[in-house]
Amino acid sequence: MTKAAPTRRTALPRTGLAALLASADLPGTLELPDGSVVEVGMGEPCYRLRFRTDDALRTPLTELAIGQAFVSGDIDVEGDLGALFGVRASLREDVPLRQRLRFLYDFARSPLKMNKQAVSAHYGRGDDFYLTFIDKRFRFYSQGLFQHPGETIEEASEHKLETMFSALDLQPGDRLLDIGGGWGGVSQYCGARGVHVTTLTIAEDSADHIRALIDDNGIKGEVLLEDFLVHRPAEPYDHAVIYGVIEHLPNYRRFAAKAWDVLKPGGRLYLDASASIQKFSVSSFTRDHIWGGTHTYMTLQDVVAEMLYHGFEVLDVTRETRDYELTMLEWAKRLDAAKDDVIAQWGEETYRAFRLFLWGGTHAFNVNSLQAYHLVAERTADPGPRPSRLRRIVEFLSGLR
Repeated sequence: MTKAAPTRRTALPRTGLAALLASADLPGTLELPDGSVVEVGMGEPCYRLRFRTDDALRTPLTELAIGQAFVSGDIDVEGDLGALFGVRASLREDVPLRQRLRFLYDFARSPLKMNKQAVSAHYGRGDDFYLTFIDKRFRFYSQGLFQHPGETIEEASEHKLETMFSALDLQPGDRLLDIGGGWGGVSQYCGARGVHVTTLTIAEDSADHIRALIDDNGIKGEVLLEDFLVHRPAEPYDHAVIYGVIEHLPNYRRFAAKAWDVLKPGGRLYLDASASIQKFSVSSFTRDHIWGGTHTYMTLQDVVAEMLYHGFEVLDVTRETRDYELTMLEWAKRLDAAKDDVIAQWGEETYRAFRLFLWGGTHAFNVNSLQAYHLVAERTADPGPRPSRLRRIVEFLSGLR
């Protein structure tokens, strides 16, 4: 006896996620808790969203609520998850009071202790988790630089290093400071070219990984398990690089002062980061499931101001938003391809949280709600005006019209 096809049901709740998708101009299929199916939008469905409970049908239209429903498995998506971010503009970004209070508490704490806890929590999943989706050659957890969209992220990561090496005009024998070394891409590339790299990291797994890389390849370098904000070198460095770490150092005034202190006159700093126009605008989902502490996207205008205040000349600012979009797109695809292994080793909730994070990041860069840049600045002999807090307030008030 042939089983009858599910009856099409059109009675959906008037509010919540199901109602939003039914009204959106996005072709897809909604599978309801009773097994019935509703097709929405016009054209060939590009996704199938399964609601496992009646409450899931009414999921509030906030990024955090929908994200939590997805991570918990109350809703599931087959097909093009990225396409669903087309309705993101219709969602509210309600930041819970508990999250606001936690952020204020973390911001008031010692950045050394707070960063240590946040980094340990994020990277505590172990190296192998991130190596399932980042590039295999230099292992960067930040944007590669694509010369054309068809390149692999391995090629894009090499272009990232080539660009930095040229911008700093690195020469054999130079001493380079790598702030937050990740999995040793800078040591691997620059050390092989005769540059001595001192890596600072506060992640023990990262330190062990880079030390093994240095020993196994016989390259110049050392690794210090130390926070940049308290680092005191025996002598200043020729140059410095910081890839995707300024997001964890939102006190740009303190960062710029320390950068000036650790570099020689004429020494250059190469910095890249994900960015947003408004500081502290990280989504509530990201704060709950991906990055805790005071992680925040870089605000370029504030970083540039502090570099100028602290005796740097800004030599170059380059937009890399499209590069970060392509990078996260490839990360998302690789994570999806490794789904079974990821779930087996780290659990389904971890897979779902990072799947949403990576596809959501791809969309954010695509629509320019997030940006990315690299910046090159050169330390001058003049420490700059370094205005005090009182002077900043006076200058702000005097500039009001």
